[in-house]
Amino acid sequence: MQGKSNSEQGGTAAAPARAANASVEHVLNQCATPQQFCTALAKLFGVRATEVALMRLQKGLLSFLYPEQLKTAGSIPVSSSSAVAAHTASTKKTELYNAFVKVKHASIFESVKLAQPGDSDPTEQNTIQKLMSAPILDGQRKVLGVIQVCRKGFDPGNAGPDFTQDDLQQLELAAKVVPGLPFIK
Repeated sequence: MQGKSNSEQGGTAAAPARAANASVEHVLNQCATPQQFCTALAKLFGVRATEVALMRLQKGLLSFLYPEQLKTAGSIPVSSSSAVAAHTASTKKTELYNAFVKVKHASIFESVKLAQPGDSDPTEQNTIQKLMSAPILDGQRKVLGVIQVCRKGFDPGNAGPDFTQDDLQQLELAAKVVPGLPFIK
């Protein structure tokens, strides 16, 4: 899903971008657990670790591998018409929503408290304002799961900057690393 913006930047920007991508891939490839992987993604996007979700597809259901608190909260049927993660899995396409509160979606998982031990941040329970979602595909384009990165806040302004096409491309790159990691198999 690379747009024209990459080709318009010229040759000088391409080499540093490839080097940065290789570095990101190297860091993500070292992650042995869903928590390590999602924590690394959170740092990459400047979000809290609990604003990254990693789901594995098994028997038609997307089950959370991370955040830990969502592992027991339930699963998302890929057939769901109201879950963005299910839509991402069924279309095999990345999605970006910088006005996510306007998107009709299942919000049951947003009600689960995701604060980590020692976390005193009152914005932790805010609404998802911005969201990126990417399918995790194996070499045969079979869906293995979904990664989502969000920004929460009381309103879009205090949730942080909008996600960009470059951010979406970084998430796609991260999704390509996952099939080689032990926890997705």
